[in-house]
Amino acid sequence: MKDVKIGKNVVIYPGVEIGEGSVIHDNVVIGMPPRGKQPGELRTIIGKNAVIRPFTTIYAGTVIGDDFQTGQGASIREDNVIGNNVVVGTNVVLEYGNRIGNNVRIHSLCFLELVTIEDNVFVAPNVVFTDDPHPPCPKYKECVGGVVVKKGAHIGANCTILPGVVIGECALVGGGSVVTKDVP
Repeated sequence: MKDVKIGKNVVIYPGVEIGEGSVIHDNVVIGMPPRGKQPGELRTIIGKNAVIRPFTTIYAGTVIGDDFQTGQGASIREDNVIGNNVVVGTNVVLEYGNRIGNNVRIHSLCFLELVTIEDNVFVAPNVVFTDDPHPPCPKYKECVGGVVVKKGAHIGANCTILPGVVIGECALVGGGSVVTKDVP
């Protein structure tokens, strides 16, 4: 970890690679093994020039590109793949299985699980991407499905996006919307 600044009370598990020029603030956990995995069993990669702010937790098995930033208290679970120049805001929760492209902004208090976000997407505060249309679902494995957000789309604050929806290229979803169908 060449030229990486690490704050106080930071926990970095085995199997973590952090790119040069990165800044890890106080009270951060990186490479935390998910349930059933041992420390170092899954690699965790964070690219160059990352800024990871206090109280963020990044689980093992996540790959993050260059110029990544978090707000305070972000939670990034295992099996997330995040591109270059991505901002994940304060108290954002990225559950497992998200695929996030380059130049994406996910603002504070958002929740994502099994979501695919292409390049140049803007997600305003308090957006929730659901992966289950009617929890608790007795047929969860059959009902589950992530959202796809195509490149250049913008999603306004306080939206709820239901599973299986596709937000089209350069689409605009107005604040407060509940999206139940594809948006061209």
